[in-house]
Amino acid sequence: MNKVPMTVAGEQSLRKELEQLKGVERPQVIAAIAEAREHGDLKENAEYHAAREQQGFIEGRIQEIEGKLSSSQVIDVTKLPKTGKVIFGVTVELINLENDEEVRYRIVGEDEADIKSGKISVTSPIARALIGKEESDVVVVKTPGGEVEYEISSVEHL
Repeated sequence: MNKVPMTVAGEQSLRKELEQLKGVERPQVIAAIAEAREHGDLKENAEYHAAREQQGFIEGRIQEIEGKLSSSQVIDVTKLPKTGKVIFGVTVELINLENDEEVRYRIVGEDEADIKSGKISVTSPIARALIGKEESDVVVVKTPGGEVEYEISSVEHL
């Protein structure tokens, strides 16, 4: 089975969600199903069907998280040597060579990606173009709008 890279924060977030699902939401939905059953005829009991649907969602998400955690490879970039190379987990500052606009991204696992908070997936076109490059390298990223050239101004192990 292929290992899926994940940051320490990403693993902690998934473990916290798993704890919430198993410790709080699962017991609540089980209680809701039991209460709905007491109301009698299950065929026309909307509360029962809604609770069963919610239970299915919770159980599915628990299995999904447990699967991701079991196949994850947690990478703590702060413990890796600072070589100036772009690797999984680093924060990269880029300068768009066309308009001198600076952008800052952290390269994270697919589940952690959130472009609004500056986290891009390791499988994204930008991250794939950056991996293995070094500070001051110029990188060409193929985007839907055409090719964009970036200069790597810094690589940080945060």
